[in-house]
Amino acid sequence: MTAQQDTEVRSAALHRSTTIDSAQAVPVRSTPLFVVPETLADLAAPRVRRTTGQTRARHYLTGYLRWLRFSDVVVILVALTITTLGRFGFTGAGLTSSTTQDVAYWQIGLGLAVAWVVMLQLQSAYDGRFSGHGVQEYRNVFQSSLWLFAAVAILAFALKQDVARGYVLLAFPLGTLLLLGSRWASRRWLVRQRRAGLLSDRVLLVGDQEQVTDLVVALRRAPDAGYNVLGACVDDADADFVAGVPVVGSESDVLVRGVELEVDVIAVSSSAGLGSSGLRRLGWALEGTDIDLVVAPGIMDVAGPRVLTRPVQGLPLIHVEAPCFSGPNLVAKNVIDRVGAALILLVLLPVFLVVALLIVLDDRGPVFFRQERVGRDGETFRMLKFRTMSTDAETVLPQLMAANEAAGPLFKLKDDPRVTGVGRVLRRYSLDEFPQLINVMRGEMSLVGPRPPLPREVAAYESDTRRRLLVKPGMTGMWQISGRSNLSWDESVRLDLYYVENWNPLLDLMIMWRTFRVVVRPDGAGAY
Repeated sequence: MTAQQDTEVRSAALHRSTTIDSAQAVPVRSTPLFVVPETLADLAAPRVRRTTGQTRARHYLTGYLRWLRFSDVVVILVALTITTLGRFGFTGAGLTSSTTQDVAYWQIGLGLAVAWVVMLQLQSAYDGRFSGHGVQEYRNVFQSSLWLFAAVAILAFALKQDVARGYVLLAFPLGTLLLLGSRWASRRWLVRQRRAGLLSDRVLLVGDQEQVTDLVVALRRAPDAGYNVLGACVDDADADFVAGVPVVGSESDVLVRGVELEVDVIAVSSSAGLGSSGLRRLGWALEGTDIDLVVAPGIMDVAGPRVLTRPVQGLPLIHVEAPCFSGPNLVAKNVIDRVGAALILLVLLPVFLVVALLIVLDDRGPVFFRQERVGRDGETFRMLKFRTMSTDAETVLPQLMAANEAAGPLFKLKDDPRVTGVGRVLRRYSLDEFPQLINVMRGEMSLVGPRPPLPREVAAYESDTRRRLLVKPGMTGMWQISGRSNLSWDESVRLDLYYVENWNPLLDLMIMWRTFRVVVRPDGAGAY
């Protein structure tokens, strides 16, 4: 098929798809709701292979992805230049391989740079669907570097080439770190654009009212992901809007509405009545367009590493791994907690002494505030904080309960009269929390974990909420980096449960990094 013929076929398919009469769909739950005319299905199956799914880029992200390629090339060349000069200096001595004197290391470096960019491409580092998704995007970059240098090591051994080990051992970590840093800076810019409503996928949701509502709420919680919901196709809607999103038609209208609205993504929930046949036909019909088909399996708040897809006779089974609360990861977490707490205490000791002096001078009261909290498996411990309230704070608390601004068992009062002048400054920058490093060294708390609850809060927990007690409470956590005292009770519980179900060392490092940024630019600090 020539390029011109292929273009004509695509145009014909798109034209037919926009003129499908929704009455042709069978509005009966026992059969697929979405039915594509046989002529369109026959046309869609053998034709068009626009691009491979892994290399498809959003049109609005073309400039951004072009910038990523350019910045990656620059970063790689800088890393290899630093490596070459650092290994061999400016004199030029040793710039050639000992076994191939006619090949200079600068030539090896150029070849390595080209291979590095190719490997990034193969690992989907320039796939617009991953842009803005921090962990996945960074994982693609890291895996690219890892595979490349594994290939270099294998080839050098197989071909008996003496490539300086020091050169490789310096180039790999330096280049990887610079690439990750460059991607982080670029991602920050993209996130700012998406929070302003720009550079985002236009999304059409399909499903019943309850599932669509959950999807809308989930996508709004993560504007960084770049999903802008334009409308929903819902059969059982009792109003013109679902969670603030306009209902633009029934489930059988999804193809027509998707083309009319010029969406980038059609997201089908697990509750949609399309059926397997209807979903397959919808995928065929979308092949000639720039619309991606996404299926939401209805598994909420489960991180990617716990979800595995295992195809069985053409049926994609989604296997959800059970959360892990023991093993090597837990041992590593305990070691990092105690060593990290000891180092931080040592570094910040002068700051602690100054804070202690200010508290004493403020009202002559004790420096520390000790309060009973509930830890892992329901065991209680005495949590330490720098005192930020008057000495009679616990006595006065019952009188303030009527003014409680928080939902659930949590107590929160924005202008709490018990907070001292020094205490307000300490809370603003979270300095009052640092004595909990002593609790971490004792093994009662972790650097990262769910919020440490009070016994009276635990007494009011529902069965689901008690899962927060499966791990040690933390000095910081998902709640700390997501708004702290500005969070509702339900949102705080959801974030803590997400951490409990999905914790891993990489997530801990991400939370600690974001905690540092929150402390430097405080927003939502307050008592817990």
